[in-house]
Amino acid sequence: MLVLLPPSEGKASSGRGAPLKPESLSLPGLADAREAVLTELVELCAGDEDKAREVLGLSEGLRGEVAKNAELRTAGARPAGEIYTGVLYDALGLATLDAAAKRRAARSLLVFSGLWGAVRVTDRIPSYRCSMGVRLPGLGALGAHWRTAMASVLPEVAGGGLVLDLRSAAYAAAWKPKGEIAGRTASVRVLHAPTRKVVSHFNKATKGRIVRGLLTAGADPKNPAELVTVLRELGYVVEAEAPGKAGQAWALDVLVDEVH
Repeated sequence: MLVLLPPSEGKASSGRGAPLKPESLSLPGLADAREAVLTELVELCAGDEDKAREVLGLSEGLRGEVAKNAELRTAGARPAGEIYTGVLYDALGLATLDAAAKRRAARSLLVFSGLWGAVRVTDRIPSYRCSMGVRLPGLGALGAHWRTAMASVLPEVAGGGLVLDLRSAAYAAAWKPKGEIAGRTASVRVLHAPTRKVVSHFNKATKGRIVRGLLTAGADPKNPAELVTVLRELGYVVEAEAPGKAGQAWALDVLVDEVH
């Protein structure tokens, strides 16, 4: 099972660890695309601060994020699972998983990123600010920048099993499963049951809890139909729509009344 996650907008500090070693990151086929984004982002943020803030869509109160990006090559690095914070990652609670569940997380979780493309939770990265919606002056829209590299790398990473897609729309744009991979991909929405609307907090927290539940239970569904069964066994109310034609993913709606 491969689980595709969005990153978090806010991130923990890098700390005092050893700096980034780009060659050590997973998915080495993304190395050239990563280097291109990293180089332009560092140069942008080391130059005109106001221009960098405008490009990155940062408010005056987030001016310090520009300086942070300028030092990405020398800043301390920590496992991505410690860098990413926020509602989804709080609910997932990687640090509190037992040893077996942590091993499953290292194998199955893939976090998409405007800067790195995609990383494993064990990959050591510095804290940064660069969403997939950014358009860099030289490279252009990051979603488009990543598509070519992702198209050649991700099919092999996906292997032959289930792909559980929990990404938000901006990050899903960087790689869309195609062909037979799409047929074993399940895209999940979380809906507030009384209103049947997507509510951000419900969506993020429930997705984190779903992943934690799968990892803790040692569940290994082989396809979307098995995933539906597992989620229902874990207590979730799930509505599933199988693909209408080849090359489409399954659509799963998880209905929740409240998040606790």
